[in-house]
Amino acid sequence: MKVLNSLKSAKLRDKDCKIVKRHGKTFVINKKNPRLKARQR
Repeated sequence: MKVLNSLKSAKLRDKDCKIVKRHGKTFVINKKNPRLKARQR
């Protein structure tokens, strides 16, 4: 999982990426390609 300052570029990496908020943190998740996960600082 990458830790990024901005998730906009991470969301654009793949069409299946979604932004979700969990426990006060913002994540990018991707069911089809889990290697594209990211979290905001």
